[in-house]
Amino acid sequence: MNVFGIDLGTSNIKIYNKADDSILLEKNMIAIQNKRNLFAYGDSAYEMYEKAPSNIHISYPLSNGVIADIKNMETLIRYFIHGLSKGVLKPAEFLIAVPTDVTEVEKRAFYDLIKDANVKAKKIMVVEKAVADGLGMDIDVKNSQGVLIVNVGYDTTEVSILSLGGIVLSKLIKVGGLKFDDAIRQAVRKEFSLLIGGKTAELVKIRLKELDQSNLPAVVYGRDIVTGLPVEREIPTSLVDQCLHEHFNTIIDTVKVILERTPPELAADIYRHGLYLTGGASQVNHLSELIGKGTGLKVNVAANPSASVALGISKIIKDEKFKSIAYTIEGMSK
Repeated sequence: MNVFGIDLGTSNIKIYNKADDSILLEKNMIAIQNKRNLFAYGDSAYEMYEKAPSNIHISYPLSNGVIADIKNMETLIRYFIHGLSKGVLKPAEFLIAVPTDVTEVEKRAFYDLIKDANVKAKKIMVVEKAVADGLGMDIDVKNSQGVLIVNVGYDTTEVSILSLGGIVLSKLIKVGGLKFDDAIRQAVRKEFSLLIGGKTAELVKIRLKELDQSNLPAVVYGRDIVTGLPVEREIPTSLVDQCLHEHFNTIIDTVKVILERTPPELAADIYRHGLYLTGGASQVNHLSELIGKGTGLKVNVAANPSASVALGISKIIKDEKFKSIAYTIEGMSK
C-alpha cells in the first residue's frame, strides 16, 4: 500500500510519496474562476497571483499555520494526490504534520481534511511538526537530550524544545516570510513613494544575501504614488535590512522566552549543541547571525530548510524505529 507524508505550509505544500521516494514542493495556492470552477492550482496559480482579472480569485487556503478554507484545501490535496498517483487512486496511508501550539479543534481539522478529500485514505496518522523537523535535520529526536528548533515559515514561526521524541515546550508566533515581505513593501513606499507587489518584495527578500555580498542595490519595478506611472528604482540593501530587524527581534525574544522556561538539564544540552534553524523563510539575510548574537547560542542552519519536515516524515515512514512518533488522534482511528 502506498504512503504519503504531507507538510502543509501556508506558502508551500510538501508531499512525500513513498512509491518513488520523492518530495513534491509546490505553492499552496488555488485559483477559482467565477466562484465555482478550479482554474489553476499550485505553482501555476502562483504565476497568476496579483495579475488575474476580478473573476479569478487566487488564495492561500492556509493562514497562520492553520486551515482557513477547508473546501479549497481539500480540492488542492485531491488534485496533488491524483497527480502523484498518475490519475489512479489506490487506498493509501497518510501522515500529516501539525503544529503543536494550536487548539485540538485546529489539529482535528488537519485530520478531517485528509479524511474528506476523497483520496482513499485507509489510515491517517499525525506527526508533530517540530519532531519531523528535527528528524529531517538528522537529529536523533528519540534520545533524552534537549533540542531547540526554530522554524521560520511564511505566516508563523514555531519555536520548540524536543526531548525523547516529544515536545517539551512550543510557541507559535505570527511572524514569518509574509511579515518580512510586508515590511519591505512599507519601507519602499515610505522612502521612495513607490508601490510594489508582494511577489516583488518576496524576490528582493530572497535575493538579499547575494545582493549584499556583491554590494549591489535591489532593482524593483512598481507604481509611483505621486505620478501614478510605472517606474524602476534602485533600493539599497541597507534599507531592506533595517526594516526586517524589528521582526527578527520578535523571533529572538520568543526564543529567549522559551529558553527561560526550559528545565535546566535540557538548557545545558541546548547550550552545548546550539539551536537548529529551519523553515522556508529562515534563510533571509542576517537572520541566523542575529539569532546567534541575541541568544548567545550557536546556530545550526538546515541544509534543506523548506523540506525538512517532509524529509522527517519520510524517515518515519521508512524507518521502523521512528514509527512510534506518528499517532492517531483520539477517537478517530477507523
